Amino acid sequence: MTVSAVLEPISLARSDGKRPDGMTLIPWRLGRSLLWDATCVDTLAASHIQAISSMVGAAATSAEQAKRRKYENLDSSFIFVPFRVETLGPWGPEARVLFKELSKRVIQSTGDPRAGSYLGQRISLAIQRGNAASILGIVSRCGGLEDVLDFI
Repeated sequence: MTVSAVLEPISLARSDGKRPDGMTLIPWRLGRSLLWDATCVDTLAASHIQAISSMVGAAATSAEQAKRRKYENLDSSFIFVPFRVETLGPWGPEARVLFKELSKRVIQSTGDPRAGSYLGQRISLAIQRGNAASILGIVSRCGGLEDVLDFI
């Protein structure tokens, strides 16, 4: 089973001109197309430190809620999923649900029970690249790796 999709669908631009990251061209479920917007949230950003100290995945969960509010005026003919993960690994609740559904569909389509695990590994590698960029950003703001290592 192949699900065709279009990236950044022009017809769904918000009032600020921004668009979701993608949309399925055929119905995903219940006759409705799937729209998604994916982001890797910087776990170490100053704005997230207080929240993440009390709950794992707080930054991703908060980002999912904020994105859902931005797209709340979408037509009911779409299923919108904000796919949020954090640079240090945690996934938002909606990202986990979508990943499980995608894994199930990939396994059904390929007949390979390892296909879902492979998909998860690919996403995890993308997160690790985001993590490296995040850490390098902190190093440059701190003035050098020595300051970061002293902090850790």
